[in-house]
Amino acid sequence: MSSGKVLLGVLAGIAAGALVGILFAPDKGEKTRKKVVRKGEDFAEGLKEKFDEILENISGKVDEVKNEVSDLTQQVKAKVKEAK
Repeated sequence: MSSGKVLLGVLAGIAAGALVGILFAPDKGEKTRKKVVRKGEDFAEGLKEKFDEILENISGKVDEVKNEVSDLTQQVKAKVKEAK
């Protein structure tokens, strides 16, 4: 299982636990709704940061592969010229 899926599962579990804890807390409805919204915003921000981090990592890997393919292409072209 990839670390991204594990991390997403952990974050979802934390968010679900926090939501259940807030919903069963003895606060007034308005306070509870505000807490739920705040926790949701915090969770969304954390998820966005992780998503951006994963995208950046993937972009770096794609660039590495592009460079390797370009280098291999140049090597093949040079060998073809030598063979002629």
